[in-house]
Amino acid sequence: MIHTYRISGMTCDGCRSKVEKTLNTIDGVKATVTLDPPTATVISDKHIPIFQLQKELYAAGKYVISESDAVETISRTKDVPVAKSCCGTKSNNELISLPSSASGKYYCPMFCEGEKVYDKAGDCPVCGMDLVKAPDLLVSKSSYTCPMHPEIVQDGPGSCPICGMDLVPMQPSDNEENKTYIDLLRKLKIAIAFSLPVFIISMLEMVPNNPLHQIMETQNWNWVQFILTLPVVFYAGWIFFIRAWKSILTWNLNMFTLIGIGTGIAFLFSIVGLLFPEYFPEEFKQHGSVSLYFEATAVILTLVLLGQVMEAKAHSQTSGAIKALLQLAPTEATIVIDGKDKIMAIHDIKKGDLLRVKPGEKIPVDGKITNGESTIDESMISGEPIPVDKTVDDTVIAGTINGNKSFVMIAEKIGSETVLSQIVQMVNDASRSRAPIQKLADSIAKYFVPIVVIISVITFIVWANFGPEPALVYGFINAVAVLIIACPCALGLATPMSVMVGVGKGAQSGVLIKNAEALENMNKVNVLITDKTGTITEGKPSVEKVFSSNDNELELLQAIASLNQYSEHPLAEAVVKYAKSKNVSLIEVKDFEAISGKGVIGTVVDKKVALGNKKLMEQVGASVSEELETKIVAEQKLGKTVSYISIDKIAVGFVSISDAIKSTSEAAIKELMNQGVEVIMITGDNENTAKAVADKLHLTSFIANCLPEDKLAAIKRMQAEGKVVAMAGDGINDAPALAQANIGIAMGTGTDVAIESAKITLVKGDLQGIVKAIKLSHAVMGNIKQNLFFAFIYNVLGITVASGMLYPFFGILLSPMIAAVAMSFSSVSVIMNSLRLRSFRL
Repeated sequence: MIHTYRISGMTCDGCRSKVEKTLNTIDGVKATVTLDPPTATVISDKHIPIFQLQKELYAAGKYVISESDAVETISRTKDVPVAKSCCGTKSNNELISLPSSASGKYYCPMFCEGEKVYDKAGDCPVCGMDLVKAPDLLVSKSSYTCPMHPEIVQDGPGSCPICGMDLVPMQPSDNEENKTYIDLLRKLKIAIAFSLPVFIISMLEMVPNNPLHQIMETQNWNWVQFILTLPVVFYAGWIFFIRAWKSILTWNLNMFTLIGIGTGIAFLFSIVGLLFPEYFPEEFKQHGSVSLYFEATAVILTLVLLGQVMEAKAHSQTSGAIKALLQLAPTEATIVIDGKDKIMAIHDIKKGDLLRVKPGEKIPVDGKITNGESTIDESMISGEPIPVDKTVDDTVIAGTINGNKSFVMIAEKIGSETVLSQIVQMVNDASRSRAPIQKLADSIAKYFVPIVVIISVITFIVWANFGPEPALVYGFINAVAVLIIACPCALGLATPMSVMVGVGKGAQSGVLIKNAEALENMNKVNVLITDKTGTITEGKPSVEKVFSSNDNELELLQAIASLNQYSEHPLAEAVVKYAKSKNVSLIEVKDFEAISGKGVIGTVVDKKVALGNKKLMEQVGASVSEELETKIVAEQKLGKTVSYISIDKIAVGFVSISDAIKSTSEAAIKELMNQGVEVIMITGDNENTAKAVADKLHLTSFIANCLPEDKLAAIKRMQAEGKVVAMAGDGINDAPALAQANIGIAMGTGTDVAIESAKITLVKGDLQGIVKAIKLSHAVMGNIKQNLFFAFIYNVLGITVASGMLYPFFGILLSPMIAAVAMSFSSVSVIMNSLRLRSFRL
């Protein structure tokens, strides 16, 4: 296998050499690292998890390895373009993928610094956004300790045996998103407590015979407003000024730039007006003192803070799918040791351990049933509500729920290897990736803030020179309102919020999406290329009969079963299983060779035996009698898969194998074709069998007798015609075609290589999953366009009203405080619209 990864953190050739040397110390890895572009090409005989690569690199120097958007598996057929970043910002079509080592750490939700993570919560040094905690990818059981005696540690709560104090959890019980929300809520409460009296004092100035004047003069009340505003500015709202300052220093201008400039100008203007009123023209004065804007400063910061609180609350809901998936994994399991049951933490389980799963319990890890049978609820993984019957040798998946029977299983995949952990990692990566449509929002946001500042300055100049009296006051208020209402945050959130919710929704329905680009492109697919075995059919072939022209069927069965014992192909397994059911013993085979797309050959009892399709017979030079060919064609027309058998270059019989069409395939194909998608079956099977299946399912067309390279060539040909091609497959021989297709769709029941090559994985391995993926893509893209429309229209209308352009015609003006409410509402409305996807029915 050949994989291309992106490496972050390299600054010189010494770093490059160090990374290359580190990767080459890993068993089974041969790596080449380049500095420009910063990539690593890793060659390995088997798949090496990216988590393992990351672990070694972190130990070597805190380098970060992540998947490149252009990764080819098996072989490289072209140069792989690696997107470059500028000033730490990812290009629009590059997959931003947090490594497993980032679990529990903090990152910028706008990915200003790519994959860079931080150990503590805080603000992004580039854009000023709150850093977000990456979900913990492993569920750990809480341990409790004594605050006075740390040597006391136990699994559950209780009291310290030494001092009697209540034990406390060693890990925080509240998630970090909730802590951010609580911190913002506390600041909001303080801001309201101080802003409300400032607002009341200011509003009473407009009341005739203001009762406050009987207590103190206006100038004294101005000092009271100033003192009450200080906690709002320097505590509750200080984060906005810090972010604004950082954004100006880095020239990554954002919503906080506008908020900071607008409220900062109002606050500083008020301080100068309070201390030096004699320097101001009369139009800025009321009752002999300058009209101050402490109440506007305090109330605007409070309203912006309210918007941040609402956003933090809504944002935490968007990662609900990941949290729900994490909660599927149990924290304990029952291990069977010497016939006795023992409770053990999930992280202490090793491969090969025997585990007992009792009725109603969750499956702890991936494995196979060794004793017993039961019905398993796999709806959390596959999205299908119907329980599945499982018996000995059947696979069970971590997080699924056992029915009303007990069974014993052997652990085969643990920790990050389990399907559940891989799903969580895939969902986490995909939800943080960027869709190509984001380019539109990024391009606008880049120029948005400077344009708004210019509009604000022009607003002040126009009102000051051409507005009604007091012209300077009108100019100042409207200029501040323009700064406050223009919020680029809604533009920035429009795409990632929809993607995050959509990817999570897909995962809950058994559709795993590798990145946002795949989700967007699925919306454009007009051709679906599908394999037959394991995709349209069950992928569980069974031998119906073995025909021998010499009436020695058992002897022939022994030869081909012995040959097939070395093959992992589903048809080979069916032959071996059939032989065992007939009590046929397997014998030694020499010179075994599997020929991709054709069959297998070898020497059995000094005879050269070949089993496969007609192309294999031609390759080995075997002659096929007319009578035998007639019998084979008759079987094929019944939809059977038929393999020729030759001994010493003479065809002496055949094996007839049936593979039932999945009950859901016909309905799924019909729905896809109704949506305007051409469904074309490309299979290595013969013409007659392929035609029988295609006719039954009413496919657009089919191509038979295809080798892996033929599938690849067919996809390239269709792409050259301008078609957007999706390819669905499950085998190793499908991997090149899956990588070439615009969208590769792997069946979750297929091989690891096929799944790695694909952009979308269907957990259940069912064509209905493709229908779900297309529906989800339509829904997400529609949601993104709605969000972008809200953001664009909001800003156009908001700036138009705030600048006073409607005043000459309708007398409409917008105060900075109302502008602050509208600004906060825009971001929250985008998030709430994205959350609607959670209730979308697939």
